Amino acid sequence: MTLEENKKLVLDHYEALYRQDAEAVGKQLSADFVDHEAPYGSMPPGPDAVLRAFESVLRAVPDLRVKVEDIVAEGNLVAVRGTWTGTHKGPLPPLNLPPTNRATSITGMVFWRIRDGQIVERWGNLDWLSLQKQLSAEA
Repeated sequence: MTLEENKKLVLDHYEALYRQDAEAVGKQLSADFVDHEAPYGSMPPGPDAVLRAFESVLRAVPDLRVKVEDIVAEGNLVAVRGTWTGTHKGPLPPLNLPPTNRATSITGMVFWRIRDGQIVERWGNLDWLSLQKQLSAEA
């Protein structure tokens, strides 16, 4: 795949997750996909675990979206620097916070490794401390 095709795969993956499109996610992620920085802790490999984890994210922040600030591809890696925004409407497991109905915004970087037209690994570094401060602060 070309660098542009790799970038498109990653961008399409974000959209498929938001739609909870199991068929698309199953095609985008390899059966042995590993998320090295899963926000909910260790996950088994593969697309099914990703869909289950992201489903809980969408229950917590149903309007979650990422604004891709930068996307860079080199070799079989794609790097995304983004801003994630949404409204905290449900329990958010990694922070153990009840819903606040507050608008949130965090930044971070995610690296994706591509093999044979599928995503095989993800490393993420999101500003969870900033999110915790936004949701814990007195209104």
